[in-house]
Amino acid sequence: MTRRTVSRAWRLVLTMAAGMCALIAAAPPSTAWTHDGEAGLAAPSGFLNLHQCAHYASSLDDHFSTFLTPGGDGRYSTGTKHAAAADTAAACGPGNGNHVPVTLLHGVRALNLGSGRYLNLHQCDYYRAASTDHFTTLVTPGGDGRYSTGTKVSNTPETGPACGAGNGSHVPNPGFSGVKSLDLIAGRYLNLHQCVYYSERHASHLTSLVPAADTRYATGTNVSDTADTAPVCGPGNGDHVLIPLLTAVKTVPLG
Repeated sequence: MTRRTVSRAWRLVLTMAAGMCALIAAAPPSTAWTHDGEAGLAAPSGFLNLHQCAHYASSLDDHFSTFLTPGGDGRYSTGTKHAAAADTAAACGPGNGNHVPVTLLHGVRALNLGSGRYLNLHQCDYYRAASTDHFTTLVTPGGDGRYSTGTKVSNTPETGPACGAGNGSHVPNPGFSGVKSLDLIAGRYLNLHQCVYYSERHASHLTSLVPAADTRYATGTNVSDTADTAPVCGPGNGDHVLIPLLTAVKTVPLG
């Protein structure tokens, strides 16, 4: 091989190497999510701090839960919010003096929105037939893991709720339990809708944030490019009816 041929060969190798480097530099990171492929729109980040607040009226033998501060009654407020830091303790309102906080069933789940593509919200409804009493968990209670849930962020959409076994008295109620898998890159906003129902006949509340098998208690929880301003709730079954005072919507920015 002549000196000129060797020189040409080296120039070819260097040109190919430079081209490969340019391609590598231009390739986006494999874990960088974008919203519907839109350039310049930030990936989801920060924490959704999901606070679960449980209340109980001994005179009615009635539990009920809130996850969002009700639009009409701040006495059942929660600390649910989007933040840069992870919360470690549930922030709950004092109740109305009749329904009072049950700290054993409170919980908080700090969900890292940048750790996966899907927010899997697991709603677990528990029912005690003796007193027709319902209560709902979206977060595993800090004081009683028998009412655990599978709520998490992951790269896999989930299709069935993961719920604890209950305490033998309050047991899982599949008709009102469900999972909602929300694609975090499908829109700019996470809209959480809380729907609370009450049965006068049974003196029993029922809370829903995730659509379940019984669509009469459907909710509008979604990810979209629109920030929702009013809760969307099913009508109930005619016995348990919607209580607008305790319903709510919370919009979380996703980037």
